[in-house]
Amino acid sequence: MSEINAKIKKGILYRPFLCRELQEYSFENLETALSNDSVFVLRIDDKNQFAVSRWVSAKRTRSYPYARVYDTLEFSGKRITIIPILKDEGKDGDRDYLEWDTVSLMSLLGVYVIISYYTSAKKSAKKDQEHKNKITDQRFDIKQIKSEIKQLLSYHLDALHWNLWQLDKAKETAQKALASYERISRECSVEMHSKEFFEKRINELFKGAESFKQFSRDLAQSAQKRESLTIQPKEKTDDTKTSLTIKNYLGGHYYFTVDEVKVDGNEIYLTEAKHTKDDKLPSSEDVKDGLWKMILFVNLEDVEMGGRKYAPNAILKLTTGKNFSLSALTSSQSKFLEVLKKEAKENRFKLLINGDFVI
Repeated sequence: MSEINAKIKKGILYRPFLCRELQEYSFENLETALSNDSVFVLRIDDKNQFAVSRWVSAKRTRSYPYARVYDTLEFSGKRITIIPILKDEGKDGDRDYLEWDTVSLMSLLGVYVIISYYTSAKKSAKKDQEHKNKITDQRFDIKQIKSEIKQLLSYHLDALHWNLWQLDKAKETAQKALASYERISRECSVEMHSKEFFEKRINELFKGAESFKQFSRDLAQSAQKRESLTIQPKEKTDDTKTSLTIKNYLGGHYYFTVDEVKVDGNEIYLTEAKHTKDDKLPSSEDVKDGLWKMILFVNLEDVEMGGRKYAPNAILKLTTGKNFSLSALTSSQSKFLEVLKKEAKENRFKLLINGDFVI
């Protein structure tokens, strides 16, 4: 199937209903907050509070970062998300890098990004050969994050301008990250990934935002092509996975995939699928991850495929184990489903459960 191209011309209009209640921490206890919670309210003083989420990795497909940011969307004040500019788990683990499109998407949603880095870690306690060069329990530079938050207190421009400023400082942040990993490597006696590869990535930041954008987009497009050829374990689709490229008024290019695409006359149906093998609904994190696509899909304009324009329709598809029954849901899952249905109705997307539309 042809690739889909679309635009978001005005901004995001979406009302979330499934944001969880957030624990509140004082500014002095930021380190505790980041250790205990992935998303929380940070009380700076009697007048200032921020909703804060953190990413474990810069890669948006790991550890449900979108679900974490989603939980801050209902907060009426400034929303912050903390993203490591890079994460290296050691030579036997993964390494991920910040991409421009992640920052651009956060800007579109009015979320202020703090680009940070890990400053400490522990060697993996596992003794097998596959974990010989791997680190865990990575911790952010709390002093740096506190400094950024203090600056944000007196910052009066929108998230886009703040996030561009963060990218302007990304070169310095990347150098600090590299220095930290060199020290962690010595202290933990763990071999990290190639320093030369790190430096190549950092050099892209030296060339300015435009070069960084292009470099990141090339990587994002490669990932998009790989994903469009695979079906993840948490997806159950009809094998019509299609690439979707979204352009927006901020200059961002977002490279996604649509799990299922169907055309009916002038209508095009874009489906995000979430699956569980259990006889219950997919987890709230999985559902919220899927809702990110709904946030985008319901705001699309000028949707084009194969040289023809279509009117878009968004569908969130949930599939379960074969013995699933709506009548057998627990009280908490029933409540969750009712709120999800309310969110679907309010934001004009369809909810499909095991082949039946419930909204």
